[in-house]
Amino acid sequence: MPWNPKQYHKFQSERSAPFYDLLKLVEIRPHIKAVDLGCGTGELTRVLADTLPNSDMIGLDSSHQMLDAARAASYSSPSLQFEQGDLSKLTGNWDLIFSNAAIQWCEDHENLIPYFFSKLNPDGQLCVQIPSNHNHISHQLIRETAKEAPFNKILNGFERIAPVLTIDEYTKILFKQNAKNIIVFEKIYPHVLENSDAVVEWISGTALVPYFERLGEHKPEFLEALRRKMKKALPESPLLYPFRRILFSATKP
Repeated sequence: MPWNPKQYHKFQSERSAPFYDLLKLVEIRPHIKAVDLGCGTGELTRVLADTLPNSDMIGLDSSHQMLDAARAASYSSPSLQFEQGDLSKLTGNWDLIFSNAAIQWCEDHENLIPYFFSKLNPDGQLCVQIPSNHNHISHQLIRETAKEAPFNKILNGFERIAPVLTIDEYTKILFKQNAKNIIVFEKIYPHVLENSDAVVEWISGTALVPYFERLGEHKPEFLEALRRKMKKALPESPLLYPFRRILFSATKP
């Protein structure tokens, strides 16, 4: 998907808050081999790398646009390198697999999480944060608009259904891996935005990306239709945007 780093960073401080909660779950150890799945533009990967003394880290992302931004910002170092690749096909063995707001773009979490777990060394740790806001009205309106004419034909029936599971399901998956130190919880991050147009700006950097990829020249029409619906559904100003996220960590025996 064609990610836009500038659009994604319009709400950088709000998007960064869950990262620091996830970072608190990381067992800080020296001399480990770590990977950040979905490293994006790299600034938070640099923060993670700096907390792991004398360790080697790879920032892995599927978007060359994001990785170009990371390299341009000179976040690379002898201990931190950035690579392009498919997160769901992670290779190698790791002491820490870390992923902040990325694997919601990977399908089949029932098999994906065990796959990641299989790539951990003994005593290795999996730490993941996933947006779970797919039932919020903003996401409902995206799907509703995509099903309406003329967008249903333009999109050829495309609809993005989030593969994100419940916290109970992630807990059961980790338990079946005989994981130790399982921590799973859901948290709402209350963001105060100016109005419904700001919500559209927010989702333009994330949830709308796969739609933009398919809409082509019809993107402005889709956005205008979505803005009208959003203004009706969320008329307040300022506006509370409660962003729900799932965080979990577990250790391999």
